[in-house]
Amino acid sequence: AAPAVTSALQLLALLQREGRLVDFLEQDIASFGDADVGVAARMVHEGCRKALRGHAKLAPVRREDEGATVTLEAGYSPAEVKLIGNVSGSAPYRGVLRHRGWRAETISLPTPVAGHDASIIAPAEVEL
Repeated sequence: AAPAVTSALQLLALLQREGRLVDFLEQDIASFGDADVGVAARMVHEGCRKALRGHAKLAPVRREDEGATVTLEAGYSPAEVKLIGNVSGSAPYRGVLRHRGWRAETISLPTPVAGHDASIIAPAEVEL
């Protein structure tokens, strides 16, 4: 069965409402100066971070600091750890942690009201 998309659309709508993420991603920023992009990115970051932290609890997959040497024993979860670089042989693997990864511990999205169209990420705005 196809996955339900309502939850994904709800999260996207929250990121748009709080941080204008869709507006930022859909804007052609090639002609903007670095300072302008930096100001916009800071505002998007602040709003999206607020939305994410308000509705999800995330934790790193690995607890070690990035740059630390780690050993992956046989039976490690490829869903949790992606091997990159010169991969050969079999576990145990010894390498440098480049990204700790993220795991969703909890997520709490608003319950849609009857008649809500989740495909509308943000309504058009008309000032009168």
